[in-house]
Amino acid sequence: NLLTHSRFLLTLRSSEGKYHSLILFRLSTGSTVEPVTTSDQYVESPDIGKSAPYGQLYVMESTCPHLGADLSHAEIEECETSVVAVCPWHRYDFDLRTGKSETGLTACTYAVEIRTDPTDGVDVVWMETPEEGSNWRLVQLQPVSEAFADPPPLPASTGTMSESVPDHAVVEEIVPTSNAPTTLMQWAVLILNTADPTLKVQRTKHAVDLLRNGKLASIGHRASNPPRPPDTPPREENYLRNTVSDPRKLGKRKKAAVMLHALANIEQWAIDLAWDIMARFGPSNPDLPPAFFSDFAKMALDESKHFSLLTSRLATMSPSTPYGTLPVHASLWDSALITSNSLRARLAIIHLVHEARGLDVNPGTIERFRRSGDKDSLAVLEVIHADEVTHVTSGHRWFTWMCERDGLDPVSTFRDEVRKGWRGEIKGPFNDDDRARAGMTKDFYEDLRGDDIGWRKDADLEKALENLKVVDQEPGHPAAATVKVEYDRG
Repeated sequence: NLLTHSRFLLTLRSSEGKYHSLILFRLSTGSTVEPVTTSDQYVESPDIGKSAPYGQLYVMESTCPHLGADLSHAEIEECETSVVAVCPWHRYDFDLRTGKSETGLTACTYAVEIRTDPTDGVDVVWMETPEEGSNWRLVQLQPVSEAFADPPPLPASTGTMSESVPDHAVVEEIVPTSNAPTTLMQWAVLILNTADPTLKVQRTKHAVDLLRNGKLASIGHRASNPPRPPDTPPREENYLRNTVSDPRKLGKRKKAAVMLHALANIEQWAIDLAWDIMARFGPSNPDLPPAFFSDFAKMALDESKHFSLLTSRLATMSPSTPYGTLPVHASLWDSALITSNSLRARLAIIHLVHEARGLDVNPGTIERFRRSGDKDSLAVLEVIHADEVTHVTSGHRWFTWMCERDGLDPVSTFRDEVRKGWRGEIKGPFNDDDRARAGMTKDFYEDLRGDDIGWRKDADLEKALENLKVVDQEPGHPAAATVKVEYDRG
């Protein structure tokens, strides 16, 4: 699988629960740089020349030691005697073998070897492990760049949602023509207030690209007057018309098109959840490192990719029912409202309950599409499931980070958060293998239930749900969301 891309994100976890994020670079085999074999530098296998087309493999920490910028999109420059990665934020350069920089800083690098397994003749990549832990396990190996599906074509048949859009409707630009965002927090709030799902995906891709390539003024969570996210992200009138209050009214989702539509709806809310956790809790937790925002920006990008893959597949499979024409629900956001005052609760309920439950049910859904012979939908669902494991991993990583910061035991704290923020039992069967890959050992979730607190009738929830309504305007004009964009240039 290393031949599919030139860069991969790696996440390691030790038996002590420590996380280590790395980036693997696979360079062209045409390089003329000679391997270095000194003990304190990069070590290549003597047989690496025989292992083409793998070429040169390098592993280094995924964030710049200067200010924590994401190095996944670093420029690679080849010098006479070295290959360097150049940080996109402030142009700090780091030797991929030694980690040394001309600025005096040093990034952590790890030796890589290619060994041929004598039992089956398959080449295997081995890497040196960090010193500050034991029994390190690779829990994530994901390409840095994966293609999005092309947007589905506008339906031409009658009765579709496209007919409800007036001819004179204003098409918003990806970057607003006035008061354009300059920080990640401003982009987060703008995207949360973007009702059009296609534009939400486009803005997510653009904002994450700006972050990774150092084109934002700052993350912005330490600003004196940070932007405020909406209580509930607005939805276009068309989607509101098809939104039901009780998910049980949707019935059984047996038809493939109905299932894909329901999954796309979940992914649209998941995009908002990834941006909301940054915008809502970043300003109140100024000690959050840049890696937190890199992880959840990547999550927002993943969810956008999932949404585009699902809606594109839905448009191909069932042109008469494009996304937005079938009933959907907004119950996932109920949990976001309940956890709106606590980052620890948000991580626990959204990422270690909801998304972990997704790991439990996804294999069954995948198997259903496999039995039906729908290979294209199957491929989409397999990509989504692999990504979702990494999302639970991120939730576990930052939940345990907060517990360590606050001197709390992660397992007992998680179970306490679930008791306070969940209703009913966390039911199996559980996907123990993928939960374990994501860091969730059985003591997290076995025999776990929340208190029957009746939170769906909570007054604060009812008040927050009012933000989902729209205001009627003049006949023939599109409705406007009651929530407006709130950010400034600061």
